[in-house]
Amino acid sequence: MAQPELGLRFQRRFLAARQLRSFPWPELEQNLRTAPDSSLLVDILHKTILHPLCVRYPPSTRYRRHFLTELIKKHESTAAEPLDELYDTLADILNEEESTHCYKNYLLPTGECVTLSESVAVISGGTTGLVTWDAALHLAEWAIENSAVFSSRTVLELGSGIGFTGIAICKTCTPKRYIFSDCHRGVLKQLTENIRLNGFVLEPETTHHTQTEARGPEAEATNDQKPKLIVAELDWGSVREKQLLDLQPDVIIAADVVYDPEITSALVGMLQKLSALRADGKPPEVYIALTIRNPDTYHLFQAELDKVGIGWQIIPAHSNGIFLYDVQPNVTILQLFI
Repeated sequence: MAQPELGLRFQRRFLAARQLRSFPWPELEQNLRTAPDSSLLVDILHKTILHPLCVRYPPSTRYRRHFLTELIKKHESTAAEPLDELYDTLADILNEEESTHCYKNYLLPTGECVTLSESVAVISGGTTGLVTWDAALHLAEWAIENSAVFSSRTVLELGSGIGFTGIAICKTCTPKRYIFSDCHRGVLKQLTENIRLNGFVLEPETTHHTQTEARGPEAEATNDQKPKLIVAELDWGSVREKQLLDLQPDVIIAADVVYDPEITSALVGMLQKLSALRADGKPPEVYIALTIRNPDTYHLFQAELDKVGIGWQIIPAHSNGIFLYDVQPNVTILQLFI
């Protein structure tokens, strides 16, 4: 395998902080034994830990430390010449303090990047919404392949979490207006920061005033080329009709929101209200991405839809694999007919 290609494979996994076992370590060892010089290791080091994007928005200290330790092991297991830059970089990382947050960087087909600040813990502040889940990646891949669904339209995302799907859609699918929403104040705060981080300016919103300046990696783009973005605080169980009237979405999406039977009926009720309040009487298109962890929860959601007369169909699996997964997830996308 050509060295540049191997370096890029390492880069994609490292930028998104994929599990270390998913890296092409055997190919690296084979290359090092075939050509025991330091050029390949230098290339990988500068495409990962020393990449400008990672220097500015680094993965967790623990992750970088483990990655570099593994890289040094592979180096030492061959006859490759010593490489001080590896050890100097490790020394710098060992002197860093651990943080409760880290960054992940997801490369898009356009050449742009979605940069997210995430919690290092799966559960933080009483919520699972401060990390990116596989269904969000899956839904974004489908959206990029079906950009006409979103182009020049108003999109409402329910349960946006920290913003991956919406930011990816806003960078690739040219929606007219995109409404991010969630109900957890800590999640909304992190979501707002990530939108800002990716160069977008938010419109003011009546329930959750959050206006920011564009300062992130794509901040040089002019705002009139971008959709109008809003962050809304939406509690499905207590949202006011006036707030829903203001939204008027053409498309509604959600990823990984069907994981708890207790919120299934609230979600279905929310979809019914949004459809009933459409000013033109035309129901919105609805797409829900679900990771099927518990088949009973999945079937309960389908039963709730059937009970209130909401039709549904499974969207065929998309062909593109833009983002990397640690384990191939069991994700299904449902289109709902309200």
